[in-house]
Amino acid sequence: MDAPDTPEPGPPGGAGASPPAAREYRIGELAREAGVTVRTVRYYQERRLLPPPRRAGRVGWYSQAHLARLRVIADLLRRGHTLGGAGELLAAWERGYDLAALLGIEQAMTASWWAEAPVPVTVAGISAQLRDQLTPELLAEAAGLGYAELDGDRVRVSRRLLETTTILVREGIPLPAILAAGRELQADLDSIASLLMELVISNIPGGRGGPPGPDEIARLADTIERLRPVARTVIDAEFARAMDRQARLAYRDFIRRLAL
Repeated sequence: MDAPDTPEPGPPGGAGASPPAAREYRIGELAREAGVTVRTVRYYQERRLLPPPRRAGRVGWYSQAHLARLRVIADLLRRGHTLGGAGELLAAWERGYDLAALLGIEQAMTASWWAEAPVPVTVAGISAQLRDQLTPELLAEAAGLGYAELDGDRVRVSRRLLETTTILVREGIPLPAILAAGRELQADLDSIASLLMELVISNIPGGRGGPPGPDEIARLADTIERLRPVARTVIDAEFARAMDRQARLAYRDFIRRLAL
């Protein structure tokens, strides 16, 4: 998608032998065409998301480029972008980057790695599964860790994580200890994920060495997409190796304590 054109300087509806000027809009007309309010148009101008109109006396005239930009902003907001994020994408678009390609990179980098959809269950049902260890405080802690989404007397949880937690509780591991371990595990895995992302971003074309050219954007998205399964393979292999090392150390420590 090309960057929006600069509004034409000529008066609306030109005259004589000149070709007819592109349609222009007063602010109320522009807002109606874009499906937003006049207040929203003015707010976008204040945030510099929308260029100022062409002035003809006291009247501001907005071009088709303004309308197209408003529609792009609306689409970005529907996709979950903040106004600040939308502004950064628009700035890149104006520098010649293809907006569809930039959104392709977003999809490649931010598509969820966790494919399981959460399932709704009752708080009473979870509490029974966890042998009545689930207190309101622990439920709030689980929500803070992202393990549960609260909705009155129901929660949405990962079925696999709930089943795993249930097994651990029934093996005698207290729920508070499980959540504490989960908090530490999340911090450690965030560090590992950050390390891998830095490895990729720092070394692929267009990484930290400088911004990629407009023609490199699509290739960059393809590279990131190809590296997603590679990251999973690395983590699976290194986790298995770490468990081998730690299991041997734990066994030796266990035997040593028995011998005391």
